[in-house]
Amino acid sequence: MPSSDRPRLAIIAHDGKKADLVAFATFNRPRLSQYDLIATGATGDLLRDKVGLNVESVTAGPLGGDVQIASRVVEGEVDAVIFLVDPLDKHPHDPDIQTLLRICNVRNVPLATNIATADVLISSPLLESLRAAS
Repeated sequence: MPSSDRPRLAIIAHDGKKADLVAFATFNRPRLSQYDLIATGATGDLLRDKVGLNVESVTAGPLGGDVQIASRVVEGEVDAVIFLVDPLDKHPHDPDIQTLLRICNVRNVPLATNIATADVLISSPLLESLRAAS
């Protein structure tokens, strides 16, 4: 991941939430472009292709991408996570999802799991100060 003074934000969205993510990211493109972004497979592709954001991609979530993001949280390489969860769908990789959510809580990394909290998260001046503190 590039080393910079910009906050590092991981973005993940379940398939049932990808349209919501594109709308959110399109509306918030100027703000999101101020962060170093990392995303899981298809989510990163959408953010690049549909929204025009510069995004580093890891593997798709079901293939280990959620665990890759969790590892970066542990290593201090991610300052905050937006994970748009589809609570009405079953996910075969649920243990990986729960690992990421638990690691964010253990490491005290801000975590938004829906659009409302994602809006609050990226609007917070504290997010920008996280990078300066690390």
